[in-house]
Amino acid sequence: MRILIRVLAPLLLLIVGGVFWVNAVLEQELPLPVEGRVVQIAPGQSLGAVLRALHDDELLPYPEVVRRYAHLSGAAPRIQAGEFLIPLGTNARGLLRILSEGRPVMHSFTIVEGWTFREMLRALQAHDAIRVELADASAEQIMAAIGASEPSPEGLFLPDTYHFPRGETDTAFLQRAYREMQTFLATAWAERDPTVAVADPYQALTLASIVEKETGVADERPQIAGVFDRRLKLNMRLETDPTVIYGLGESFDGDLRRRDLDADTPYNTYTRRGLPPTPIALPSPAAILAAMHPAPGDTLYFVAIGDGRHHFSSSYDEHLDAVRRYQLRRR
Repeated sequence: MRILIRVLAPLLLLIVGGVFWVNAVLEQELPLPVEGRVVQIAPGQSLGAVLRALHDDELLPYPEVVRRYAHLSGAAPRIQAGEFLIPLGTNARGLLRILSEGRPVMHSFTIVEGWTFREMLRALQAHDAIRVELADASAEQIMAAIGASEPSPEGLFLPDTYHFPRGETDTAFLQRAYREMQTFLATAWAERDPTVAVADPYQALTLASIVEKETGVADERPQIAGVFDRRLKLNMRLETDPTVIYGLGESFDGDLRRRDLDADTPYNTYTRRGLPPTPIALPSPAAILAAMHPAPGDTLYFVAIGDGRHHFSSSYDEHLDAVRRYQLRRR
């Protein structure tokens, strides 16, 4: 018996010592920088590869010990793909907890009010956290990819700031922004002024995109919408420059000329009555609400006065006088 004890005692001490040493390894704070460290785990990447990378960066002294502990504790199968912020003060146990239970680092992208779809798509696909699937896709292919039935992607994505983990695809992002717009449109349409000239939510979206491009002054949006609403009801041409510019596309050089106003395109509201066939930009929620709740009144014309605002007129003679006062004087 004494012989057995003499044999087993050193082994027991070795085991106990090993347990204490492993525990010390797991409890020791990692030598992280003050700002912490973002760890990126690619889909399908093994935990061992992640831990070895941290070891190579001199942030994890004993990666094999931590790997074996992760398997014994059941943490290894729960490791997630994504980016995770490991803050200063984290030990190896905390590292495994963050990688298996924590929330991934979220990136953001803002859809700017008034962007065209192409402007938005270029900016989105240039985001370093977005995985691009639609690099060479046509408008029709993009619409099919997001499950949309409208004739064009223009105007269909709600301006807002969206958050997502690294690796989100442009397809998934567009699907989410499209659904957000559909939800907002449906709610706004259900609460619209029942006397509006627009016949359906898509027409309201189209009108809202024109309002968005006509003014950046918040309290003018309902007034601008009111002018266009009355013009539509009277079957007057909208005669709005932003639609003409949109119809010119890449050929527009920044200077809108008389010949441009006379050149007929589906978007030229000087030559055609009613709304253009699609929106011309991504309208803000405020512009959409203005299109569905236009300000009452009798104004039918407006002209820029030079400070971002507009002068509104009820008669054509009054409008011509305002043009002379504000436009010709500036020239």
